[in-house]
Amino acid sequence: MTTTEHWSVDIHLTEDDDRTHATAHLHTRDATSLRGTGLAKRAPEDSNVPQIGAELAAARALFDLAKHLLKTASLDVEELTGKPAHLHG
Repeated sequence: MTTTEHWSVDIHLTEDDDRTHATAHLHTRDATSLRGTGLAKRAPEDSNVPQIGAELAAARALFDLAKHLLKTASLDVEELTGKPAHLHG
């Protein structure tokens, strides 16, 4: 039987001077809520292109979120099996 779930990720971006901060929040059907963060810093000699800072910060936040999600899955496997999990990203 095929089942479908909907999980959502909200990404919030904040810019100040030469830095862009991003937070990615994952919301699952069972109310799991995980968060990843990312930062992009513009070098003084670089052009000010806010879109690039947003892309970098968001990508880093999603990568951080993925690490947290993999850790959560690993802990769930260990709890279910009683054995160390060996999950890789």
